[in-house]
Amino acid sequence: MITVHHLENSRSQRVLWLLEELDVPYEVKRYERDKKTNLAPPALMKVHPLGKSPVIEDGGAVYAETGAIAEHIIDAHGQGRLKPAAGTDAHRRYQYWMHAAEGSFMPPLVMALFLNRMETAPMPFFAKPIAKKLVNAVRGGYLDHTTKALFDHVDAELRKSAWLAGDAFTAADVMMSFPLEASLTRIDVARKSSAIKDFVERIQARPAYARALEQGGPYAYA
Repeated sequence: MITVHHLENSRSQRVLWLLEELDVPYEVKRYERDKKTNLAPPALMKVHPLGKSPVIEDGGAVYAETGAIAEHIIDAHGQGRLKPAAGTDAHRRYQYWMHAAEGSFMPPLVMALFLNRMETAPMPFFAKPIAKKLVNAVRGGYLDHTTKALFDHVDAELRKSAWLAGDAFTAADVMMSFPLEASLTRIDVARKSSAIKDFVERIQARPAYARALEQGGPYAYA
């Protein structure tokens, strides 16, 4: 049986959801974040050297990185489900979104989170103007236009079809769920997108999504 080392309020919720969609048996080992730092506990380092979640154990092997975990689950347990046939346009789109979730969309979201924290962190009064200037420089010089391009792109794709790889729901939609859920809490261009809002409503209405929340516990993607 698959063991999922699951951290509360984290991207590993997608692994539980994927397993529920496929009806694959698994057990959950839950971990809580440090109340002061919000970081994963040291206990996760006993599972994988980086001490991060998600991590799964399956057949005596340890798998880390959400995308790699999702691909392993689909290949080993999917039986052809949630993955378009190779050589099709849907499969090309599927591969792109499977990797774009963590490779393109999560970095600017994480950067935006830390810039917000930097802007509001306690500091001497004379340091605040310097911090604000640095934050505005990063936003204006890189983050704002990069983020707009990314979410304009996903908005356009979701106006073509209900799901990111086409008309059928796939594991790529599971992978993209976290960045799109998070975008609605902090990215203006996403908040204005009816296509992104509708996508998030569709995924959150799926029975397997609800079952995964019951298994995973607290999930605050903001």
